[in-house]
Amino acid sequence: MSQIHWFPGHMKKAINEIEEKIKLVDVVIEIIDARAPLSSINPEFEKRINNKKKLLVISKSDLADPKETEKWAIYFKNKVNSLLILNLNDPKSEKRISEEVSKLGEEKHKKEIAKGMKPQPIKAMIIGVPNVGKSSLINRIAKRNAAGVQNKPGFTRGEQYIKVNKDFILLDTPGVLPMNYEDKNHAINLALLGSIRDEILPTDELVSYLIKYLNKNYPDALKTRFGIENLTNPIEVSKQVAIKRGLITGGEYDISRAEFLILKEFKDGKLGRISLEKAI
Repeated sequence: MSQIHWFPGHMKKAINEIEEKIKLVDVVIEIIDARAPLSSINPEFEKRINNKKKLLVISKSDLADPKETEKWAIYFKNKVNSLLILNLNDPKSEKRISEEVSKLGEEKHKKEIAKGMKPQPIKAMIIGVPNVGKSSLINRIAKRNAAGVQNKPGFTRGEQYIKVNKDFILLDTPGVLPMNYEDKNHAINLALLGSIRDEILPTDELVSYLIKYLNKNYPDALKTRFGIENLTNPIEVSKQVAIKRGLITGGEYDISRAEFLILKEFKDGKLGRISLEKAI
């Protein structure tokens, strides 16, 4: 697989706007996916955050291997101002985010009070690559359908300000991918997570990569979900999935539909709690 390049025009515009708007905020909230923390970090963001206080949110922890997530938390702990591991379906997410943002804004409020000013709301920008759960988290924080939610990359377009409470204003931004991926495994991981559009990378290559990874790191995943044992050939695995699920087209087992099903069930967490990256 050659170097991956996927950078639509709206993403170039978005990264430029983020660079401008970041000057106006007090805190940056970056969301990464617990299943592939390194792959879901956009270096373009890191170049632009500068000295802003940063809250790193490791999202979708309910879909990832809990042991690996804890190791990743230790890895990142000293690299950011604050860190949270979140299950986006947890109703306590909003409170935890608000508390951390409040802590990061304490210094700002003290300076305002020292100048005889009334403390102003903390302005926080939320950033992340597509499909890491930004919109779901924003909706929970704002307690309303503030941002569109759709399980495909590039759905949120433009930026919007959301008043969370009298002390906290949130600036949402579109999901933005790096301009290219020198490490093709990072691109594959993001494609498996749904952060890169399905048509960008060949489905059979993604399935092949996933099956080999599962056989090495989570050998019971395919057996538990599909009743498949001792199969290492990705094509044969896909064929068996087609047989098990009755995926037939034109009188023959449909390998393509089986491959799509394998990828979807991984994304949805139905193959178990799996991490695509091991903590360093």
